[in-house]
Amino acid sequence: MELTDLGTIRTLCEKYDFALSKGFGQNFIVNPGVPPKIVDAAGIDRRYGVLEIGPGIGVLTREIASRAGKVVAVEVDKRLPPVLQETLAGLDNVQVVLQDVLKTDLRALMAREFEGMPVVVCANLPYYITSPIIMKLLEEKLPVENITVMVQKEAAERLAAQPGTRASGAVSCAVRYFAQPRVMFTVQAGSFYPAPKVTSAVVRLDIRPTPAVQVPDEGAYFALVRAAFGQRRKTAANAIAAGLGLSRQQVAQALQDAGLDPRVRPEQLTLEDFAAVDAALRAGR
Repeated sequence: MELTDLGTIRTLCEKYDFALSKGFGQNFIVNPGVPPKIVDAAGIDRRYGVLEIGPGIGVLTREIASRAGKVVAVEVDKRLPPVLQETLAGLDNVQVVLQDVLKTDLRALMAREFEGMPVVVCANLPYYITSPIIMKLLEEKLPVENITVMVQKEAAERLAAQPGTRASGAVSCAVRYFAQPRVMFTVQAGSFYPAPKVTSAVVRLDIRPTPAVQVPDEGAYFALVRAAFGQRRKTAANAIAAGLGLSRQQVAQALQDAGLDPRVRPEQLTLEDFAAVDAALRAGR
C-alpha cells in the first residue's frame, strides 16, 4: 500500500468516512521522498524506540517502523485507529496510543514501552500546537536523545534561532537551554495533501546532557525570559519590569549589575545574559 499516493489516501478516506480536520492540523505527506529523509535526519536504527506524535494515516510511521526497534504513535483523533489498523497491518513493532499528547504522562509511557532502549521523538507535528508539544517534551526532561520534527519553516527557524540574534524569542531561549537545534532541510507545500499555504522544515533538537546555563530556579529563569519577550517593542528593562511586576529602576539596576546596558533589547540577550540578570535580581531582593 503506497500511502503517499493521492488515490490511496482518497480511497482510505472514503472507506472509513474520514474527512481531514483543520482543527487537528492534518496535512498528510504525499511526497514519497520526504519520510526517508526525516528518519535519516533523526538517526534512527534498530537500537531505538521511537515516539511519534500524530501519525495521521501512518505514512511516516511505516518508514520509522522499517528502521526502528519499536514505534509508539500517539494520536488524538479518535477516527484514525481503524485506518491505522489497516495501513500498519503486519508491522508488529508499532503500537498506536489513542491519547492527547499534551495530557499524556510521557515519562511513564516511555518507561513502560521502551525499557532498556535509547529513545528519540520523530514526528510531522500539527502546526497549531508545535510550541506546546516541543516545550512539554523539553521541560519534562524526558529520556530522549533527540527530537526530530517537521514544522512550519518559520517555526523551525524560531526554534533554532540563536539567543542574542534578531530572530530569537522566548521559545528559542528555552530550546537552546535544553538542546542544540539545527534546521535539517525544507519541504515544499506540494509535498502535502492538502497543500498548506506555507513551506515546512525539519528541525532536529539534540538534547543536552546538562542545561546550557546553570540557574538556581528554572521556573524563575524562564519567567524572566518570557517577561522580556512579552512586549517585543519595549526595551528589556521595561518589558521585564512590566512582566514581573517590578520597578523599572530595579530591573535597570539588575541589568547594569549584569554588565548590560539598560536600553538593551530582549532579542540581544543571550542565555548567559538572562542568567546574570536573574542572579542580579535575586541579589537585589
